[in-house]
Amino acid sequence: MSVPVHALAHRPLTTEAVAELVALPAVPSVPDDFDAVDKEVRLRGWVWEEDGLVCESFRTAHGHVLCADVVSPFGCGEARTFLVFGEVYPVDPHDEDMTNAAWLYGLVDRWQEGPGWTGCRPSTAEDCEAVLARAARVVTEHLGTAPERTVLSSDTLVTGPPLTHRVWRTATHALVLGPAADNGPYGYLTHLQLSSTPLSCGPELPPAEDEDALAAWIAAHIDW
Repeated sequence: MSVPVHALAHRPLTTEAVAELVALPAVPSVPDDFDAVDKEVRLRGWVWEEDGLVCESFRTAHGHVLCADVVSPFGCGEARTFLVFGEVYPVDPHDEDMTNAAWLYGLVDRWQEGPGWTGCRPSTAEDCEAVLARAARVVTEHLGTAPERTVLSSDTLVTGPPLTHRVWRTATHALVLGPAADNGPYGYLTHLQLSSTPLSCGPELPPAEDEDALAAWIAAHIDW
């Protein structure tokens, strides 16, 4: 397989990191108030993400980047939360002269410089899939069940090569592991993330053979 990405940076997921994400909706509620959220962040050993890797996000004590669609994701069952553990700079077939390389490589370097993060340049689809497969084993270990769906990503969802999405469900939330469109300050890189979103974001999980419906279901749960 040809090289589909210029660079990959990642920090492996752990069962502790997955458990923390999954537990967020059920922890004691923290109001949408900066001082209250800041106190909770400090108690958890988190910090506010100051490098601008993802807008309005946190760096967890496990070294991953977490963001949500609410000010306080703590004890909010309706919050959509996203734990980013990898960053991919995909090959752009329309950028043959590497016009964007200097600044996009620099952005990947900033991800790679985070505590516990590593990277490789160039990378391959197999490298990305290996990172996702290791993460999937961790999620499966924590939840005690294999994913309900495993499907290659649609090019309508993310930039770059097709990579595997895996879906689990709890009683209240969908957990989707896989690539996602980058919503940082630059908008071209691709996240490798574990999202936890309310099942109310979409209808019942479509059958595996209905690829279009499944792609739409995943989009409803991973789009920020």
